Amino acid sequence: MKDNLTVDSTPRDLLTVAQFSERRPAFTQAALRNLILNCTDRYNSRGECIPGNGLAEAGAIVRVGRRVLIDEGAFFAWIAEQQKSRRAA
Repeated sequence: MKDNLTVDSTPRDLLTVAQFSERRPAFTQAALRNLILNCTDRYNSRGECIPGNGLAEAGAIVRVGRRVLIDEGAFFAWIAEQQKSRRAA
C-alpha cells in the first residue's frame, strides 16, 4: 500500500553550523547563526512583519528536534538566487 507521502531518497549533505563553518571558512559561525535566526518572517514589538531572508523556504535549514542542520547544496543555491535578484535590480 502506497501512501501519498513522497520521500526523496537522494542523500543530502547536511552539516551543523560548526561543521559548515569549518568546511567553508568564509562563513563564520556567528554569521551563519544570524542567517538562521532571520530565515523566517518575524514580528517587531509594534506587530509589523519583518520579512525573512528566504533561507528556510529554499530548504537550506533542516531542523531535527533541537538540532539545526544546513543543507550545503540548498544553501549555495540560495546564495546564487540572491545574486541573480540583486543583479536584476
